[in-house]
Amino acid sequence: MKRALTVRQAQAFDEFAQEKLGIPSIVLMENAGRGVAEVVSNAIRVTSNAYVVVVCGTGNNGGDGFVAARHLLNAGVKVKVFVIGTKTKLKNDPKTNLNILLKIGQKIKWVKTVKDLQGIERSSLIIDAIFGIGLNSPVRGIYFDAINKLNNSGVPIVAVDVPSGLDANTGKVLGAAVRAKVTVTFVAAKKGFFRTAGLKHCGKIIVRDIGVC
Repeated sequence: MKRALTVRQAQAFDEFAQEKLGIPSIVLMENAGRGVAEVVSNAIRVTSNAYVVVVCGTGNNGGDGFVAARHLLNAGVKVKVFVIGTKTKLKNDPKTNLNILLKIGQKIKWVKTVKDLQGIERSSLIIDAIFGIGLNSPVRGIYFDAINKLNNSGVPIVAVDVPSGLDANTGKVLGAAVRAKVTVTFVAAKKGFFRTAGLKHCGKIIVRDIGVC
């Protein structure tokens, strides 16, 4: 097994990059989202009917999804962006990237019930940017329903950093977890990818750097 990090080690890496090296968190987010977009761009054929669905949460993982959506748009890919949660819960960096999408004319669908995800099964590919590696409690409510909706869509899923609902330390499913075809993770794989249900949910693991090793 190649190098794999615990959640705490991955978080410490981010802290080191920001506090010791002075790399702003929004730059790390930009690099992560661009890395996801590059993987997705290489995986799909851009046609007149093809579009990519990006399902985001309100945390930093969602912010990575917003960045990926912007880079895909710049590459000529049609994108539909869904956000689970409320605007008031958006963290600063995700909010900045969401506002950029809005300013360039991208429509955003706020998801309150699973019915709001109608149509995702007609997409070419889904990007899962709901939860990141910090999740450590069971998913419930709309998040549980949304993850099951993604899994039952029949559409290939690319997970951002970790499949939503998977414990990145233990590999256990926290109530429900995305079954990704590809997981684009950052710096290094996470320990949970190789434990319990990890590999079953991660699919192919692609490691991308975020501008610092």
